[in-house]
Amino acid sequence: MSRLSDRRQAIAALVRGLAVAGTASLLAACEGLKSGQVGATSSISGGTPIATSPNKTVPVSGPVKVALLLPLSGHAQTAAVAKSIRQAAELALFEKNAADLQLLVKDDHGTEAGARTATEAALGEGAELIIGPLFSKSVAAIAPLARKAGVPIVAFSNDPSVAGPGVYLLGYTATAEVDRAVDYASGKGLKRFVALVSDDAEGRILEPAFRAAVARNGGSVVSVDRYRLDGNGLVDTVRRLQASIKDAGTNSGPSSVSGPASNQGRIDAIFFPGNQDTLPQLDSMLPQLDLDTHNVRLIGTSNWDYPSVHRLSRLTGAWFAASEPGGWREFSERFGRAYGGMPPRLASLGHDAIVMAAALSGGPIGARFTTASLTRSSGFIGADGAFRLQASGLVDRGLAVLELQKSGPVVVDVAPAAIAIAPQASIKAPVSVAPAATN
Repeated sequence: MSRLSDRRQAIAALVRGLAVAGTASLLAACEGLKSGQVGATSSISGGTPIATSPNKTVPVSGPVKVALLLPLSGHAQTAAVAKSIRQAAELALFEKNAADLQLLVKDDHGTEAGARTATEAALGEGAELIIGPLFSKSVAAIAPLARKAGVPIVAFSNDPSVAGPGVYLLGYTATAEVDRAVDYASGKGLKRFVALVSDDAEGRILEPAFRAAVARNGGSVVSVDRYRLDGNGLVDTVRRLQASIKDAGTNSGPSSVSGPASNQGRIDAIFFPGNQDTLPQLDSMLPQLDLDTHNVRLIGTSNWDYPSVHRLSRLTGAWFAASEPGGWREFSERFGRAYGGMPPRLASLGHDAIVMAAALSGGPIGARFTTASLTRSSGFIGADGAFRLQASGLVDRGLAVLELQKSGPVVVDVAPAAIAIAPQASIKAPVSVAPAATN
């Protein structure tokens, strides 16, 4: 799991198996969960079990079996995230009233060996689709097993190195956010960029994405400075940036967004894909840059999308790309009503995975979760809006651009309609769900 946003970070990535036959069976299943009667490897179905061979369930009739692999018994913080992903998946299953869908929940223990064991068990029980795991190393560990069985994986990781044929990632990738933010800034006339990126795996992914986005829009990258995540790494890098800004003559004069030709040597924007840990540091050091942020725009990613970011007053006016906030807000409210608490940001991935599985579960055996169906051009609508899986294994998402204001982030450019979405039936009101016990 790579460091690519709060929602990307537990990933960077818990649903007990529930096949919905009606409200009574839903509530009964929830009571079983609440009382702890269902184990970490579980399946609850209203249908009749399918006859099995010693090695694998034969999916001739009965429910569509989908495995959900999560680190239910991993590190405490990881297990808490996994529980919320499971609960979000439960909520989606209830809302979609997917009576034909059965989840086989497997605890992968957050390890590669645990993921392989969980995958073997799921395949033996007839899983036609594997949702999860959360960590990229676990995804890589199970990919050969799933490919051999002809069963696709839709994982919660955001590490593009593990994506590929039959392995799709739902995790939020910062490269798409970089493209969206730079495209928007360029459309507003910003052409000359500098960047501060972390000297780690994330930075090594973001830097080429940033350079490519600027070049595609006809802009230029004046400088890219990398900072260490320990000690005074960011302080030293900001000092180097100060020299770059001084050399470029950015400290005075009107903004180059619509300024005259004499201002073409100015720096228009600073790209900083920082997060909740590093953004306050940058905010405190901005005065050292003698920088007017009304003239030089700060640009970020969804790493900036956390509740207290608006308190960083010097960042007011900055732009960043993220999902439309309305969908997440509505999902959080439904989750809160069902489970009595607000979900972590990654929980929406569990919800969206089940929305996708439910939408495809009505297809014929052998044709439900093919490459063509999983990557259908119409995509899907999830808690964070439109998304579509690519044949490469990565995900397209409709992203908005938000401006940081004193009251909080405000959408200044709505998510584009680039991902065509086929009409879907309206979601039913959520069923009241008793909170599930922690494993």
